[in-house]
Amino acid sequence: MLPRFLLYGCTGWVMEVCFTGMGAALFDRDRNATATTYLWMHPIYGATALGMELLHDRLRFLPRPVRALAYTAVIFGAEFTTGWLLRKALGRCPWDYEKRGWSVKGLIRLDYAPFWYAAGLLFEPVREALLRITSEALRQTPEYRHAVETGAVAEPFHLGPVSIEQEAGEAADTFLLAEETEPHPLH
Repeated sequence: MLPRFLLYGCTGWVMEVCFTGMGAALFDRDRNATATTYLWMHPIYGATALGMELLHDRLRFLPRPVRALAYTAVIFGAEFTTGWLLRKALGRCPWDYEKRGWSVKGLIRLDYAPFWYAAGLLFEPVREALLRITSEALRQTPEYRHAVETGAVAEPFHLGPVSIEQEAGEAADTFLLAEETEPHPLH
């Protein structure tokens, strides 16, 4: 879970930098396309995406556009709640929408709904890409490769197609077994 939290946080940062940079270039005529984000956003994005994963598992039976509506609500809820908590802890919220857009208590902008909906639509493909990348990264570790080559652990075998979630889980389980069988230089 920690690796996904970290990757989701970084993905959120990149999306925010692109969004604010493009906004600065297009609407503020900033030729440098100056982008902004906050350190606070990494854990907010990471935790929000993990919450969206849980929601995905419960709403899997619905069409993706409907799930994206639910993700939009989660994003708005997370933005409002974390903004409120930061305002209480710091005396102010790092983002302040008080004088901009359709603001709710300066913490969220309802006119951002199309952008959050687009982020909701992108969530599942991004999640799948991150699962594939992390699964492949685990398979390329020396511990994993050596344990499979020596027969200490077996590569997962399937007769039919499997979901990316199952594949990622099996890669992680095999990596943990491989790590247990490999002698560590510090032990």
